[in-house]
Amino acid sequence: MELLTRHSSLKISTGPSGRAIAEPIESDLLDGLYQHLTMERQASAHYFAVSLWFAERELRGFSKFFRQECLNEHEHAEKFAEYLIARGQTVVLHDLPAPNQNWTSVEDIMKVSFQMESDVTTSLQQLYSVAERSSDVRTTVFLDPTVESQLSSEDEFAYLLGRVKFANNEPSALLIIDGELSKQV
Repeated sequence: MELLTRHSSLKISTGPSGRAIAEPIESDLLDGLYQHLTMERQASAHYFAVSLWFAERELRGFSKFFRQECLNEHEHAEKFAEYLIARGQTVVLHDLPAPNQNWTSVEDIMKVSFQMESDVTTSLQQLYSVAERSSDVRTTVFLDPTVESQLSSEDEFAYLLGRVKFANNEPSALLIIDGELSKQV
C-alpha cells in the first residue's frame, strides 16, 4: 500500500499530444525533425512524379526504380513520424509543392535526384549534430541506421548518374540501363 501511495504522487511529463515522455526534445532538434520529415515527403512526391514521367516514355526499368525510391522515401517519412509519436510529439505535416513533371532529359532528372539525395544526407548529418549537442542519445540512436542507409542511397544515385551521363542521351545506351534497372527492382 505504501508503494502505491508513493507512486500515485509521481508527476510524469507529457508531450503536446498528451503522451508520456521520458525525455523532452529540444526545440531546435524538434524543428529539424519536422523539416526532415517534410524533406522525405517531398522526395517521395518527386520520385513518384519521375516514375510517371518514365512510364509515359516506356522506360519501365527507370519507372520501377523511381517508384521503389518513392516507396522508400515514404517509409522514411513514416519512420520519422513514428519516432516523433514515440517521443510524445504531435506530427506536423507541412504543405508540399507539386513536384516538377516537365523534364528535358534523363540526365537532368538524375542530376536533380542525386542533389536531392545529397541534400537529405546533409539534413541527416545536421540533425545528428544537433542531437549530439543536445545530448539526445535517443535521437542519435534513431538516426544511426538512417544515416547509413542514406549514404548507400546517395552512392547508388551517384553511380546511376554516372552511367546516364556516360550514355550521353543516346537512346540505345539508355535502353540498356533501363533493362538493367528492370532486372534489379
